[in-house]
Amino acid sequence: MNHLMKLPRLASRAFSSSARQLRNKVPESQKIFQEDNGLPVHIKGGTGDVLLYRATMTLTIAGTCYSLYWLFIASFPQKKG
Repeated sequence: MNHLMKLPRLASRAFSSSARQLRNKVPESQKIFQEDNGLPVHIKGGTGDVLLYRATMTLTIAGTCYSLYWLFIASFPQKKG
């Protein structure tokens, strides 16, 4: 019965602390993104951010055009017979 009373403490200890300490990368990222070099924020993150931005814009524009195409098709129904 005594080991059942210790179980919640052991479970919370396992989730509250990590075995290894990770290095804090936030100050480095803040320096990069707050630097006044005239670049837009979506380019400052590097190649991965540029590719993600371009893919997002491409999919957004393609989806908008596709939606407008089908709205145009639906607005002119075909005549029967």
